[in-house]
Amino acid sequence: MEKVLALLENIGSYLLLIRISDVLDIAIIAFLVYSLLRMVKSTRAENILKGVVAFLLALGLADILQLNAISYIMKNLVQVGILAIIVLFQPEIRQILEKVGSRNIKLLKVFNDPKQQSELETAIDQTVVACKEMSQSKTGVLIVFERDIRLDDMVRSGTTLDAAVSSELLKNIFFVKAPMHDGAVIIRHGRILGAGCMLPLSKNVNLSRDLGMRHRAGIGMSENSDAVVVIVSEETGSISVAIGGMLKRHLMPETLGKLLRNELMPPEEETEDKPRRTLAEILGLNRKGDKDDVGMDV
Repeated sequence: MEKVLALLENIGSYLLLIRISDVLDIAIIAFLVYSLLRMVKSTRAENILKGVVAFLLALGLADILQLNAISYIMKNLVQVGILAIIVLFQPEIRQILEKVGSRNIKLLKVFNDPKQQSELETAIDQTVVACKEMSQSKTGVLIVFERDIRLDDMVRSGTTLDAAVSSELLKNIFFVKAPMHDGAVIIRHGRILGAGCMLPLSKNVNLSRDLGMRHRAGIGMSENSDAVVVIVSEETGSISVAIGGMLKRHLMPETLGKLLRNELMPPEEETEDKPRRTLAEILGLNRKGDKDDVGMDV
């Protein structure tokens, strides 16, 4: 009993030494580690991160067991390994930095431009109408809705435009004999910026074999940015949406409209509540992934 009391006294004395700055320090580190794990989830970097953790555990075990030769070799491999990881996973590192930068941009976008919101709402409605009709006619469609990460390089790969989104314009662009029908349309703030744009193909080797180049390009675009990509199959007329490297397939037009509003438009709240909502999203307190109707499958 005396040992237990002594242990409790020691714990109490240690707790008195903890400062607010120590708690804040631990909380920030935990948040950064958690954010890193969320960013690399379902990417190539996830497996390499598991390998790095296993390697560090093995290095620590070698030090404890005083395996000097193995410990020496592993410590030298660490120096080379860091450089190799940077070279091999440059796209993933760039993507993580872009996501971090986009969250900082959100902090500045406390209030939304009513005109842009109106144009975006119209663009969503017209996209749904166009996709419904082109799905029935089995016309291939690839539409990219830009969010925080700018897609200027992709826009320059096609024909630059500055046009309001309409179902008729989209149908003309993707008409099978039109010169730009094989590329993608890129939309920013509810306006068409480019058509016939080339997108990067997905590097995911686990994609279903029945997915064609259009779907792989849409998934690839969503892997390399935070864009929302709408795809209509030329073979089946099926409507799909790619977000974050994941694909939601076989959507009805009504479901497409609901999904696009959830992903692209902020919830309708009172103006004075908007700053709090935006900060909550930046801190990760409002998870879009928690919405049942936006579940993804490949």
